[in-house]
Amino acid sequence: MAIERERMDYDVVIVGGGPAGLSTAIRIMQLAAEREEELTVVIVEKGSEIGAHILSGAVIDPSGLDALLPGWRDDPDCPLKTKVTSDVFKVLGPAGELPLPNFAMPSFMHNHGNYVGSLGDLCRWMGAKAEELGVEIYPGFAAADVVRGENGEIIGVVTGDMGVAKDGSEKDSFTPGMELCGKYVVFAEGVRGSLSKRLIKEFKLDEGREPQKYGLGMKEVWRVRPEVHKPGMVVHTMGWPLDNQTGGGSFMYHYGDNLMAVGFVVHLNYKNPNMDLFKEFQKFKTHPMMADYLDGAKREAYGGRAISEGGYQAVPKLAFPGGVLVGCSAGFVNVPRIKGNHNAMLTGKMAAEHLVEAIAEGRSGDVLESYDAAWRTSPVGRELYKVRNVKPLWSRLGTALGVAVAGVEMWVNQLLGTSPLGTLSHKGPDFAQLKPAAKCKPKTYPKVDGTIVFDRASSVYLSNTNHEEDQPVHLKVQDMDLQKKSEFDVYGGPSARYCPAGVYEWDTQGSEPRFVINAQNCIHCKTCDIKDPNQNINWTTPEGGGGPNYVGM
Repeated sequence: MAIERERMDYDVVIVGGGPAGLSTAIRIMQLAAEREEELTVVIVEKGSEIGAHILSGAVIDPSGLDALLPGWRDDPDCPLKTKVTSDVFKVLGPAGELPLPNFAMPSFMHNHGNYVGSLGDLCRWMGAKAEELGVEIYPGFAAADVVRGENGEIIGVVTGDMGVAKDGSEKDSFTPGMELCGKYVVFAEGVRGSLSKRLIKEFKLDEGREPQKYGLGMKEVWRVRPEVHKPGMVVHTMGWPLDNQTGGGSFMYHYGDNLMAVGFVVHLNYKNPNMDLFKEFQKFKTHPMMADYLDGAKREAYGGRAISEGGYQAVPKLAFPGGVLVGCSAGFVNVPRIKGNHNAMLTGKMAAEHLVEAIAEGRSGDVLESYDAAWRTSPVGRELYKVRNVKPLWSRLGTALGVAVAGVEMWVNQLLGTSPLGTLSHKGPDFAQLKPAAKCKPKTYPKVDGTIVFDRASSVYLSNTNHEEDQPVHLKVQDMDLQKKSEFDVYGGPSARYCPAGVYEWDTQGSEPRFVINAQNCIHCKTCDIKDPNQNINWTTPEGGGGPNYVGM
């Protein structure tokens, strides 16, 4: 029997309260005020509050904020205060480092003029701005499904039911989800959004595009001694502890009240299933470069999140009947710059302008072709075009040669506006890159000391992750036999090593290995959905409000 649901109607429904969704909402309301029109906008956010699920480095290019809220620097409540003062790039070896001169990089790679801070705090500030303009925001409600019109167009979303027991039965606290419907629906779910993934496949939005590529970014926030704190210092590294064939690197940003963000990114096209991504991060912190900074410091926060890395050639079509993709739901990260927040804001702003025009013309539920056509000639498209071959070159040539050749390639694109290489392909999705475990070397890692090197359990504790335990497991394994025969028998169970939160483990104590899913640990990074070699794990939304509750991330 179908569940009866309350329905609420708006002009625009936005899924996701990150920088892209908030920018879309703010710009719609700005334009409505300019036109003296009344438009209604709602944002549905699965986190317990705006910012709860937001994680980024973050060195923020202010171009998105400048375009959307040009007076932000004069607002005393805006949390973005620390300007970049020094910009360092290094290649690491096991015990040493090789600084790379800034003049070797094209100007768009420099960080001067950017700001260091917490993207989560910035989103909280943007959320308040959106509400001041009349946007309704519903945190703690996950968009679990879509609502369709008579011709299959998207006309809304269904928020997840609350109070469903683990066995699927309705508890006494059961509350059915609502239908939030609009003339258009904006999907701003971030990387590998659960609904966006379905819609990209259904409407073939990635047809003719390269497969999207991903990385896993892990981050810790430390409070360091005042004498080693250097506000505005930005350090990026490549190399150790990753081998030459494994892409990735680290970041270290100083900001705020003696705060230091330390992070590590591993590209998810890695081949060795024996590699433990969380432990690679912990190992990185033992490098001599980090000793002075971490001595006497206190770790205050931890989290992880997938990053879209496919760039220009992997961006899907952005519009489909009744809906559009914005921000990281489509993938607008500039990989060599390690920046995408400004592009998320700019695509949200761009989508808003096309949405308002369409609504003014009396349209609804159609395909916003004008928005899809506009992005490649916009500042977003021009920026991504210049660096389109960097990720493919790193993947093909390895870190050492790849960095050198990609540097020349970026200079050529900067000076000539094109490249003799054209546009390179990515050569397949990340999940297809793993080799059988028997063909790969085992990895060794430093022991947990509770000072610099930590375990997953204590790290997840710092993420403030919480899920109602008596609810259906939101990580769906489609074929458990396949998981045993392939993921375990062939690849050695890499899920226990790519997950940065200890969600997956293989229990080998009995007669047969048993796949254990600790769903309550999930920090919503989406790595399992991306890297499982058989695409056998499907990440779905848990009960609204579940997951991490990041503070200052």
